[in-house]
Amino acid sequence: MTENGDALDGDLRVPSCERCPALVESRSRIVDGVGPTDADLLFVGEGPGAQEDERGEPFVGRSGDVLDDALRDAGLARADVRITNCVRCRPPDNRDPTTEELANCRGYLDAEIDRLDPELIVTLGKVPSEHLLDRSVAITSESGEVVDVRIAGASRRVLLSVHPAATLYDRSQRDGFFETIARAGELSGTAGAGSGGQSRLGEF
Repeated sequence: MTENGDALDGDLRVPSCERCPALVESRSRIVDGVGPTDADLLFVGEGPGAQEDERGEPFVGRSGDVLDDALRDAGLARADVRITNCVRCRPPDNRDPTTEELANCRGYLDAEIDRLDPELIVTLGKVPSEHLLDRSVAITSESGEVVDVRIAGASRRVLLSVHPAATLYDRSQRDGFFETIARAGELSGTAGAGSGGQSRLGEF
């Protein structure tokens, strides 16, 4: 286990970290992954934005609403999947994380993936796709593709996806994004897990 990985607690949280001075100054909190610590489906985004930093949870803004809609259409619930980011602290002015910042946080992500041992990882956008695949990615054309990648010494199935925010700026991306999330549910064996369970019948 890496030094970073040792710092994760039982809920896969990072109790404290001061490795990236610009992010320490920019953040109001560390935004850890949310969802079951044994989830079969893991979504990996880039990093927290303003609303995520404020609320302490990944994908809670407008792009989070799109992701929630796509999950619901796929028969999944947010509570059934794990959602995390490449970096856990908000970059200043919502800029992309630097190569050094991504590297500083990589041990936490590897440790989270290692402990979670998901059936499928879905990268949400160009930055997490390039970070995990360690190559340039033309995300618009490669979205929907499944690749096998070695992560923290183990082979993992990774499904590439555009970022849900892309559907807000370009409506033509919406159908493809929803199809990719539906495929994620099927590939991970979790499709339908969140919509018809007994535990949720009381909500209707």
